[in-house]
Amino acid sequence: MFQVLLLLFIVVPIVEIALFIQVGGLLGLWPTVGLVLLTAVVGASLVRSQGIMTLMSVQDRLQKGEMPAQQIVEGVMLAVSGVLLLTPGFMTDALGMLVLLPAPRAYLAREMMSRVKVQSMNAQSGFYHQQGFDHSTHRTGEGDVFEGEFESKDEAKGRDDNSSNRLN
Repeated sequence: MFQVLLLLFIVVPIVEIALFIQVGGLLGLWPTVGLVLLTAVVGASLVRSQGIMTLMSVQDRLQKGEMPAQQIVEGVMLAVSGVLLLTPGFMTDALGMLVLLPAPRAYLAREMMSRVKVQSMNAQSGFYHQQGFDHSTHRTGEGDVFEGEFESKDEAKGRDDNSSNRLN
């Protein structure tokens, strides 16, 4: 991972400088600066409008009782897009604009979610829960069915041992 980040921090500025030289030679200094500023302003405006639409989609999914995982990932991607658009450069602007488009953003979000596993631990029971975003659970008419095993620690130790941990 370190090598990839190092490579990005070296390659991206070199490509951006080369693009600045090419576009500046073609258009001139001030039109190039103006173009960079214009893409930043337009990009910030588009990030704001797309962010509002994504937030409305998250609220709609929550009202339906559904988990808005993809919309949350898309919201994070919009934030990254905003950073790319505010960073001076033509390559970063192109990548930022690509992420702003709904179809590529949804595709990238689905791909990212299919590769991510979420693992959490319940502090009370010490139970680890691992879930992928691929939703490979069994679906029935009444909801999701999760297969698994559990052990109640209250029954194993007795209820008097855990009475100090409870809020009354």
